[in-house]
Amino acid sequence: MAGVSSAALLAGFLLSLSFLADGLNLWPMPASVSYGSGTLYLSNDFQLRTEGSRYSDGSGILKEAFQRMVDIIKIAHVVDGSLPRYGVLKGLRVLVFSADDKLNFGTEESYKLSIPANNKDAYAEIEAQTVYGALHAFETFSQLCNVNLTTNIIELHSAPWKIVDQPRFPYRGLMIDTSRHYLPLQTIKNVIDSMTYAKLNVLHWHAVDRESFPIELPSFPKLWDGAYSYSERYTTADAHEIVQYAERRGINVLAEIDVPGHARSWGIGYPSLWPSSNCQEPLDVSNEFTFQVIDGILSDFSKIFKFKFVHLGGDEVNTSCWTRTPHISNWLKNHGMNGSDAYRYFVLRAQKIALSHGYDVINWEETFNSFGKELSPRTVVHNWLGGGVAQKVAAAGLRCIVSNQDKWYLDHLDATWDGFYMNEPLVNITKPEQQKLIIGGEVCMWGETVDASDIEQTVWPRAAAAAERLWTPLKKLAKDPMLVRTRLAHFRCLLNRRGVAAAPLFGLGRAAPPHQDSCPKQ
Repeated sequence: MAGVSSAALLAGFLLSLSFLADGLNLWPMPASVSYGSGTLYLSNDFQLRTEGSRYSDGSGILKEAFQRMVDIIKIAHVVDGSLPRYGVLKGLRVLVFSADDKLNFGTEESYKLSIPANNKDAYAEIEAQTVYGALHAFETFSQLCNVNLTTNIIELHSAPWKIVDQPRFPYRGLMIDTSRHYLPLQTIKNVIDSMTYAKLNVLHWHAVDRESFPIELPSFPKLWDGAYSYSERYTTADAHEIVQYAERRGINVLAEIDVPGHARSWGIGYPSLWPSSNCQEPLDVSNEFTFQVIDGILSDFSKIFKFKFVHLGGDEVNTSCWTRTPHISNWLKNHGMNGSDAYRYFVLRAQKIALSHGYDVINWEETFNSFGKELSPRTVVHNWLGGGVAQKVAAAGLRCIVSNQDKWYLDHLDATWDGFYMNEPLVNITKPEQQKLIIGGEVCMWGETVDASDIEQTVWPRAAAAAERLWTPLKKLAKDPMLVRTRLAHFRCLLNRRGVAAAPLFGLGRAAPPHQDSCPKQ
């Protein structure tokens, strides 16, 4: 086979220098990285080998992920150039130690990636405890590869590589909101795909809210009468499809119903859930049917959403509808309750229902702020209002997810990427036993001003800045975000090349490119 020209090899060498000019162009940064100065060329018949692995891949998760990796490396280019005689990388040898591919909270995600020096007919090697660690290794490997459009060869620079990696936090989430604007199934799948590029592992599906109830639930089929329209709905089969699509990519789906507030849409199909026709939320605390509906929803959820947690909301509850509606006011009086007591009663009863279906419960932080000592010990408090809450939650012995709105709310277009990067979940939490209670964090894409037309550029690249904070060891995170700006800009351009509409780094979230220039300079 004819070799590549010396000019092409020189071009590849210069490309390798540019690859390292601004540091390692990997995102998020792995825990441990070493590399050399050689160049490898991927075989046109790049292969997956799994001999010796305990994981049989009967479900095809590994094979599918490998093919997706090869496709995104090529990025739709024809790669059929003539390879040199030496330095050809034949494929990836993957060794997975666990035969189990069950995905849930705490699933092992570590991996080791070894790429050899300039040897003839060599293989790169991946070792991972689970198939999901191997999927993360595929993503890292893909970011090391570049298509040389002069030679039509895929090049891998700075070999040999040795990468040892694992996530800092087990929960690394992105929330989407399908109540304020409907998101088509394909849009949700595109979001899931983009999450894998940044090694996020939880899709928090805020499925319903006061504006609409778009999801079909067999136990109470009239609930989705609260959808915006007949076409802006998710069938039960759609929900199964989203969960399975995500799981095969190493992503858990966290379902949320926000109770007792944010639930006006429930009463479109079942008006008795409203306190009255003129006062439509919170859900009627005095009506046993309310809790029958919650039980039915969570029973249906347990057949679809297999994640360890369910989110029950509990935020922004205004109890005035209860206190001024005669039949509820009488119920409160008969039970010796005021509005605050009824709020606590509702949340705790909803928690017990969720626990009966095998879930641990996530609630927004108002529940902790109001009556934290009475929450189930299996509660995870979801911080959103501001700083300092995680410290108090951990001191109380409960788990916490950090999403403080001043830094990690994507709908805040004035929240810039550097603020996302510098938001530290463990601030002022120094005791190791309390640090372990902060299970991670989540960036939240509330849906008031996003739909299928603009969700990607509102999420990315700011979500990636938070993703590195949640993945990379603290000691390897930059103390000055400007030190990672070039690398994040490179990742944003990588997202664009993969078909993700990630916005420029400069300006506000969802901003247009500020001037004419190459992608990394935007």
